[in-house]
Amino acid sequence: MPLYRVTLAYDGTDFLGWQLQRRGGRTVQGVVEEALSRLAGGERVAAFGAGRTDAGVHALGQVASFDLPREVEAGGLRRALNGLLPEDVRVLDAAPAPPGFHARKSAVSKLYRYELDCGGVQLPQRRRFAAFVPRPLDEGAVGAVAALYVGRHDFASLASSGGSAKTTVRTVRRSEAAFTGPNLVYETEADGFLRKMVRSMVGGLVAAGRAAVPVGELARAFEARDRRAWPAPAPARGLTLVRVLYPPAMLG
Repeated sequence: MPLYRVTLAYDGTDFLGWQLQRRGGRTVQGVVEEALSRLAGGERVAAFGAGRTDAGVHALGQVASFDLPREVEAGGLRRALNGLLPEDVRVLDAAPAPPGFHARKSAVSKLYRYELDCGGVQLPQRRRFAAFVPRPLDEGAVGAVAALYVGRHDFASLASSGGSAKTTVRTVRRSEAAFTGPNLVYETEADGFLRKMVRSMVGGLVAAGRAAVPVGELARAFEARDRRAWPAPAPARGLTLVRVLYPPAMLG
């Protein structure tokens, strides 16, 4: 059957995450598969996502792959899916995929962005897409913790339970904290992320920025590979999956 990939954007606020849940509930995978099933004449179509975004996490560049029982022109596929999907999910791009392509397994890196409003009063328009702390953060401490993550490390201290990863070792290629006024935008790119890992990375930034935990103590907790020693993850609503990268041969 023809294999396709689509790039998706969604507001994750009203979803229980990407992945179908055993207990039921609204998921991005669920609404995408429902739309694909209607295109396939009622047959179930399995969609595989590049990132298993958690409840409340957003996407600008989630990628999904799936087989269809018949060939569909890429532009027509995008239009058809957008006519069937709810308004909080949109297909930005659709294309045939080469044999063997898999949205998650073929990916070589993912880029996430976290937005955090710091101090003052958060604008209501920001509350779905940015987290909030009531006072400014220390930029030097935030930058120092962001630098700890760069390179190949065991991120066991930042991994939440319930994940299915075989190893907690990951290679972080980018970890950058930028301030616009008091507000923080944090971006990180890696070959893969553990469950709630990015939110835990931000949790460390906030703990240091508020002077709740010294940078040196966080560095020791990072090396300890013990989740109990690390600050709690930041809220989901500030997190967005921005981009997924693939080898050129996998893009056709």
